[in-house]
Amino acid sequence: MEIHNGYEGFTLVRPVVTIGIFDGVHRGHRILLDTLVKNASSAGADSVVITFDPHPRMVLEKGSSNLHFLSTLDEKKTLLAKARVGHLVIIPFTLSFSRMSACDFVSSILAEKLKTRHLIMGHDHHFGSGREGNYSTVNQCAAALGFDVVQLKGLRSREGIISSSMIREALIKGDLDNANKWLGYAYSLTGEVIEGRKLGRKLGFPTANLKPVDKYKLIPANGVYAVEVKTGGETLPGMLSIGTNPTVSANPGKRSVEVHIFDFDRDIYGHRAEVLFRYRLRDEIRFDNVVKLTQQMERDRKIALRLLSE
Repeated sequence: MEIHNGYEGFTLVRPVVTIGIFDGVHRGHRILLDTLVKNASSAGADSVVITFDPHPRMVLEKGSSNLHFLSTLDEKKTLLAKARVGHLVIIPFTLSFSRMSACDFVSSILAEKLKTRHLIMGHDHHFGSGREGNYSTVNQCAAALGFDVVQLKGLRSREGIISSSMIREALIKGDLDNANKWLGYAYSLTGEVIEGRKLGRKLGFPTANLKPVDKYKLIPANGVYAVEVKTGGETLPGMLSIGTNPTVSANPGKRSVEVHIFDFDRDIYGHRAEVLFRYRLRDEIRFDNVVKLTQQMERDRKIALRLLSE
């Protein structure tokens, strides 16, 4: 996949284009991307995804405490490449850019700059100033510019049409099973291993404290998870705790992410680790004492090993 920062200085072959944020590049997005790639291939054309960086909400809702996303830009690039997209065009999103009308975007960027021949839109996609650009308005603008527009239906699950917001809500509520099902892969979080208070080591469960590399990456609900940990070129089984450590913490209001890698005793401080969330084991619990906590952690370990081995 070729990556273009902006829309100047390159030439595309009869481009088949889609536009979106693609947060999480989930199964609903994959329907759109698979159609894009198939149509471009059959026409001998380039498949092109247009996205924006930073996420428009980071510009339009600056200062909001509710800005959490499923994927970083680098993760999005990897997922789009796996979908066999030919070209990724990343347009810088600014306040002035947000004021561009949908028809101006269609005429000046899609038609004039990229020479778009075919545009594929998602079922509920809107863009342009005030989100005025929907299928109807874009189709009217495109008709005079020599390219056609189609709109695909959304991928429906039992709970509704799969969307990024639906998956974010599931993760926040601790519904990992549905979140992973709708994503089509295991949700992940990458962090730098930092020093903690080493309380886990005293309990026989040494943990690596993770500081997320992207502060906008969504951290799932508090609780204990069976995970796989990618670090140093290896993928290792483990269990992860998200929460405030209410049994032992002197600062119960501070949230932390700590992973215990099974049968692992190497120093990885300062290294990066990617955690793949496979199963949610339980809620975070406050125990009467550390003995009961340790007993529960041993039960968690056995359950996690069994689940991860299946």
